Amino acid sequence: MQQPDARTVVTDYVTLLAAGELDAAIALFAEDATWTYPGGLALSRTWRGKQEIFGEFLGQVGTLFAADGLPTITLTHVLADGPRAVAEWTTVGTAANGAAYENRCLGVFTVENGRITAVREYLDTHHVAQTLLA
Repeated sequence: MQQPDARTVVTDYVTLLAAGELDAAIALFAEDATWTYPGGLALSRTWRGKQEIFGEFLGQVGTLFAADGLPTITLTHVLADGPRAVAEWTTVGTAANGAAYENRCLGVFTVENGRITAVREYLDTHHVAQTLLA
């Protein structure tokens, strides 16, 4: 059975996440996947394994938004070459402190055997600090 290509896996991941289908999105990750978040923020580091990525990192990010201002995620581009895909998306929401949040994000994904094994994310960390962490 042929595994889906990197473009398909990454597109499916962002689309599922945007639709709130978290379990299906998590299932696209390898157990030992890594997610590297840039900058000098409290969130900035390499998160290792599905539990850290979804339980600690992305779970923590979700608490930074207002209950009625959860972010919307819109996939804008995906470029792929072999096992790597680069995805660009926008995240728009209201921070827990009431600040408007809008950020363009880019992730460099590595896909092996139909599962995401690594993500390096790039975004405006200054905007994160000024809105979500202020």
